[in-house]
Amino acid sequence: MTENILDRLADLLEQRKVADPSSSYVAKLYAKGMDSILKKVGEEATEVVIAAKDGNKQEIIYETADLWFHTLVMLAKADLKPQDILDELARREGLSGIDEKNARTKD
Repeated sequence: MTENILDRLADLLEQRKVADPSSSYVAKLYAKGMDSILKKVGEEATEVVIAAKDGNKQEIIYETADLWFHTLVMLAKADLKPQDILDELARREGLSGIDEKNARTKD
């Protein structure tokens, strides 16, 4: 199998869009709408910050995985794919962060 984990998760998240919310956590999130998904992303981001502040590497890994997962749910809800984000990161590769930010604020 040549697909990476992000592609496999993206495919699964697409399938969950039509799943019964009573049978799938992700389908339940979709049914609740973007605001609920964003709340979950915010909660997970806070847990990452706490884990990093505590310095427990295993907790950082666990909480970051939760954050990434819920971010992928948010992207799928917005009809975006992980590749869209990877393409943007590739576009920024080699650019000064200051130059890249200045280019965005001029638009």
